[in-house]
Amino acid sequence: MNSSRPYLVRALYEWIVDNDCTPHMLVNSEFPAVQVPQGFASDGQIVLNVSPSAVRHLHMDNEAVSFEGRFGGVPHTLYVPIGAILGIYARENGQGMVFDLESPFEDDEMVESTDGDDLPPPDAEPPRPSGRPSLKVVK
Repeated sequence: MNSSRPYLVRALYEWIVDNDCTPHMLVNSEFPAVQVPQGFASDGQIVLNVSPSAVRHLHMDNEAVSFEGRFGGVPHTLYVPIGAILGIYARENGQGMVFDLESPFEDDEMVESTDGDDLPPPDAEPPRPSGRPSLKVVK
């Protein structure tokens, strides 16, 4: 079964925009293939304003989110694999969703353990980024 993350990211993005709020994505900037401007990430994470007025050529599919944005007035092309997205939320009220840290490796690339079970070796999980996103939980 496909990951639900890309579908949830797209749905939450649309819901946030439909409610006249500003969608922000929390991204693991150290995830493989992430392309974000150097110097804007902190503690291995970066928050991106992905509102329609802040970005151009936004494209969201099951593999990645890509768009053009400006940082310090300088245009950049950004590429964020879906697994690097740690959360998406509305800037105005913090409503949204935080996702579990995802391994940068596909399931079929995982090394099989020698004892015959299907679990990857304990050291196969990448280190967790330091710090926690400061998202507001709304009940």
